[in-house]
Amino acid sequence: MNYKIRLDMFEGPLDLLLYLVKKDHLNIYDIPIAKVTQQYLEYINFMQLLDLNIVGEFLVMASTLMQIKSKMLLPAEESAEQEEEDPRAELVKRLLEYEKFKQIAEDLKAREISQQEVFKRPKSEAPQGVDKDDKGEVYFEASIFDLISAFSRALKDVPREVFYEVVKDQFTVEQKVHDILHILLLQSEIKLSELFIKSKNKMEIIVTFLAILELAKMKEIVARQDQAFEEIFIVRNKENIIPYERRDQKNTA
Repeated sequence: MNYKIRLDMFEGPLDLLLYLVKKDHLNIYDIPIAKVTQQYLEYINFMQLLDLNIVGEFLVMASTLMQIKSKMLLPAEESAEQEEEDPRAELVKRLLEYEKFKQIAEDLKAREISQQEVFKRPKSEAPQGVDKDDKGEVYFEASIFDLISAFSRALKDVPREVFYEVVKDQFTVEQKVHDILHILLLQSEIKLSELFIKSKNKMEIIVTFLAILELAKMKEIVARQDQAFEEIFIVRNKENIIPYERRDQKNTA
């Protein structure tokens, strides 16, 4: 595929590690390093498959995880004088510090939003990390890693024979962007899994996913979840509906 996308919303390697820990409800003080390393490398592979803009920090963290894994596989040296330090200790410390600062940033953001609402009708507070739609229903905004998880499941669900099917149709990200926005004109939301199910082959799944990332980058859509790590729903970003449609009308005029 000759398509590269740069994402402003792209999180860093520590975000990915925290995501993996929380997704599987792991003990951050006792991280199963072999399992997390394998999952981390799988996400890196998907990012490379999609030709995303992977910064060196992701690859450095991959090397760090593999180094820690190697140390843990070595037999412990018996020492009566001093107990050997856990190879994961420094990583755990970094994760805990990062999680703390990230929580502080989210708190400051929540306060900023609260100040903007001072002269508006008061509304009930949603739990930290979630938002509310126009109907007052609580939702979580899906991260890039949630989207990659859904994408990887879609590829695994593709029948084996599809991988050997001759692709006759030509798919482009631009056309998929148009198709997804057209669907959202007819209905208020659509499951990401439904978009993947409608795809005819592996190539269309990849192009559909890239179109979702492009729309998210353009802030034309919002990816939502009723609960963290659950089904992802794609909805229009209502703050951007009018500007986009004016551009679309201009292009078709």
